[in-house]
This record gives sequence, structure tokens and C-alpha cells, in this order.
Amino acid sequence: MRALLQRVSSASVTVDGETIGEIGPGLLILVCAMPGDTGETGARLAEKIAKLRLFKDEAGKMNLSLAQTGGAALVVSQFTLAADTSRGNRPGFSGAAKPDEAKALYESFADDLTGLGIPVARGRFGADMAVALVNDGPVTLWLDTGA
Repeated sequence: MRALLQRVSSASVTVDGETIGEIGPGLLILVCAMPGDTGETGARLAEKIAKLRLFKDEAGKMNLSLAQTGGAALVVSQFTLAADTSRGNRPGFSGAAKPDEAKALYESFADDLTGLGIPVARGRFGADMAVALVNDGPVTLWLDTGA
């Protein structure tokens, strides 16, 4: 799985003019399932994200995890993270998992975060979404499980 994490003060996702998910301080997580990923892959990624020390402690150092701060996660499916731009000017997306498999892995990943005590809001798989965020830092990380 691939994930792009952005530390945020707030974030929301809107579909057809309706806000379907929003959070205050925490992480916006754009996630893409790749061929060969399994539920176990997503569970390991969720555990890694919950424990990553991306938030400031009293001394101003990035020493606290999402779990420690009580922050939330907004999880949005993002198949374009699998883009192959090595040939020509049009990205190819054959590196993303098939839609049915990807949806199940996306949902499982979000459920795994919830199971770790992280409050989770979600986008809508396959929908045309408008994502708004207030980036904090900015702090942005790319994670790739390399399944």
C-alpha cells in the first residue's frame, strides 16, 4: 500500500456539495492499494501510522504520535498514488489494485486505524471528492509498504 500523510490542523472531504468527513488536528491520509496487498499489509501500515512521531511535544520536537495526541485521521482513497509517469505525458494507473479489491483494502485499513483507537473519518471510495485541508508545518510523508 502507498500512503501520503499530511499533518493537518483540520481537513474535510465533500461529495456533491455534502461534507461526508471532517477532522480537527491529526492526519489526512491519502491511501492507495497496490496489487499484492492484503489485509495484513493494511494492518501493518495502520499500526505504523498510529505510532509515527509526527506531532510536537512540549519542547516543540516531533516526538508524539497520532495515538498519543488523541488526533484523528481523515482517510481518503487515492488510486493516483500508483501513477506511472515513466513513459509519455499521460500517467498510467495499472499499478493500482483492481477497484473491488482496492475498496475492501481501503475499508479494512480505515477499520484497522479505528481499532487502534484513532478516530477516523472517511472519504467515499470511487467518488469525485473535494478535499480541503489546513496543512500543519507543513509535514508531509510518503509511505510505501512495498508488498
